[in-house]
Amino acid sequence: MLRRLHSLPGLILALAIAVVAATGVVLSVQPTLDRFGGPVVERGTSVAALAGAVAARHQSVESIRVRANGVVTAAYTDGDTGGVERIDPATGAGLGPFVVSEFTRTVTDLHRAFLAGDGGRIAAAVGAGGMLVLTLSGVLLLARRLGGAKALFRPVRGGSTLERLHGEFGRLAAIGLIVSAGTGLWMSASTFGLLPDDGGDPAPIAARGLAPAPVGGLRALAAADVGDLRELRFPDPADRADTFLMTTTEGRTLVDPGTGAALAFEPATVAERIGEVVRTLHTGRGAWALGLLLGLSSAAVPFFAVSGVVMWARRRSRRAAVPAMVPVARADTVILVGSDGGSTRGFAATLATALTAHGHRVHVADMNAVSAAHLRAERLLVLAATWGDGGAPASAARFLDRLARLEGRPAVAVLGFGDRTFPHFCGYAHAVSEAFEAAGFPRLLETKRIDRRSAQEFAQWGRELGAVLGHELVLEHVAERPETTSLELVYRDDYGSAVGAPVAILRFAVPQSRPGARRGRLPDFEAGDLLGVVPPGDAMPRFYSLASSASDGIVEICVRLMPGGVCSSRLHALRTGDRIEAFVRTNPSFRPAETASSLILIGAGAGIGPLAGFVRANDGARPVHLYWGGRNPASDFLYEHELAAHLAENRLTSLTTAFSRDPQAGAYVQDRIAADAPRLRELVRAGAQILVCCSRDMGTAVSRTLDGILHPIGVDLASLKARGRYVEDVY
Repeated sequence: MLRRLHSLPGLILALAIAVVAATGVVLSVQPTLDRFGGPVVERGTSVAALAGAVAARHQSVESIRVRANGVVTAAYTDGDTGGVERIDPATGAGLGPFVVSEFTRTVTDLHRAFLAGDGGRIAAAVGAGGMLVLTLSGVLLLARRLGGAKALFRPVRGGSTLERLHGEFGRLAAIGLIVSAGTGLWMSASTFGLLPDDGGDPAPIAARGLAPAPVGGLRALAAADVGDLRELRFPDPADRADTFLMTTTEGRTLVDPGTGAALAFEPATVAERIGEVVRTLHTGRGAWALGLLLGLSSAAVPFFAVSGVVMWARRRSRRAAVPAMVPVARADTVILVGSDGGSTRGFAATLATALTAHGHRVHVADMNAVSAAHLRAERLLVLAATWGDGGAPASAARFLDRLARLEGRPAVAVLGFGDRTFPHFCGYAHAVSEAFEAAGFPRLLETKRIDRRSAQEFAQWGRELGAVLGHELVLEHVAERPETTSLELVYRDDYGSAVGAPVAILRFAVPQSRPGARRGRLPDFEAGDLLGVVPPGDAMPRFYSLASSASDGIVEICVRLMPGGVCSSRLHALRTGDRIEAFVRTNPSFRPAETASSLILIGAGAGIGPLAGFVRANDGARPVHLYWGGRNPASDFLYEHELAAHLAENRLTSLTTAFSRDPQAGAYVQDRIAADAPRLRELVRAGAQILVCCSRDMGTAVSRTLDGILHPIGVDLASLKARGRYVEDVY
């Protein structure tokens, strides 16, 4: 729903919003030109002195006005000629005729009303409303993608380059766009009388009828500062009963031209005061720096319009790739898809094609489209991705509500897609499965989960489904090749060959465009994020935890050679200067929490990679305790010298190692943890966070050991996980 709320106004109002924003950029420069194009209003000069200087140069003065941009003008008549001149607010001296260029008039009218009068003003108001909705929904979407409001201040990672730029520029421009759009709506509402009226002039009071005194000596005008003046209207020279009307930030005052006394005062209303602030915020007039900031924010809008339409088109094209092979009324098999980025739709297309080849009549639809017709099929296959921390993707947000109101109970199988590193792995698919069970749907298969779009796990699920259907079902899914960056190996360090477990620390950089040239900029990432490496001739990426941050200037991973591993074999065969194709995927759930009092890092083998990155990034402000296991200290003590340096620099508080094949003191990591139970209890009691990176089997052993250690103090890992104080990256 949130994504739709963000997309629809942008698609419908893209041109109008772009025009309003582009003209706003042009107008935003005007306050700066005004500020440095002549004298500005400053406090210290009385209204009487200014009016006296102007009146001395002209036969008749109609008004003195301080315009919204800070320019002071006087309307006058000399004999048969009249005009408006710009004047120095400090001395009242004339600075030449006041002229608004035709270009500025046209751009202003285009900005406010599309050159179309009241109808155009309504359209401009709708555009401002659309911009406000787009900005607010965009900020919420970005926060949800990055892992919460606090994460909005971190670099945007993951997705295509266009998606990252859309998010980065959006974050920078958000405040300016919210101010511009919100104040624009206020001004539009005021124009059409939808807000409380401004205060009127004071009730008319006739002057005493005395001969006019010199304006420079009128005491009510002498008591007012030019810095507070908005307008001074002079009385009609032919009418002795007429008065001066002085408008200031405080209100409106009638002044007797003969005595100089204030005859009446009408204070400014709350609506007027708010309106003045709103006009300043919207136009930047009188605040040139603000005007430039608003202009810079608006300058990004055309990019948002183009990039937003392109991203929408990409999502639509991915959606169109999933065929609805037969009408739903004729289908024996319905595949419902819940997806946000589109990758799950690719799996649905592979499944639909394979089933059709075996004679099944297949219909494919979004989960949000579920209806009674879908539930009249023989079987229902639900492929559900999970958005964020256990939420529903956009195309499935209304599924559970709709399902509860429908009849029909076909046999159902749920297949979840997610990332095991997140706390609620396939959380939405689990919720869907529970809803089917509660509603009494018969099970075709037990619910299965696919980790990180694994084609191998998908193929295994296909074999299980084929067995139930009574025929072989081969699912050979080839994922869409992700957008990658070319990286060049600049350094490698090898360990473990002597104990039959080769591990390589590999460091990459963006290749030089030519010898001696500077290397290109790396994408944004942090230690603990994932590097997706795409082997040559294979579209399926393999993921490795990053041991470096972008600020280190390198991309560093720690890779164990897996027997028969296509990607690990390729990486271990690299030599300095060789290149790979890779991309970064953000992993916000696996990183140190800012609120943790200390860190307990636990890993084994190549799992030390991200943990070493966390230590490297620690500035010594909080204690960090590392427990790590290898096979033999003489052959595979990864990061040995770097960790020693971190201990000396206080980036690392303590290092506890365990080597399983050490002939003198062989042990496993869980043994060292058990021996350190009292200290670990105190650290956890004081607010420590535990981060574990290792194989799945070792992760199970570590969690079992920690559960036993923490049980005596009334703490369990389930509660720590729920609060983000126990996080794992297991493989």
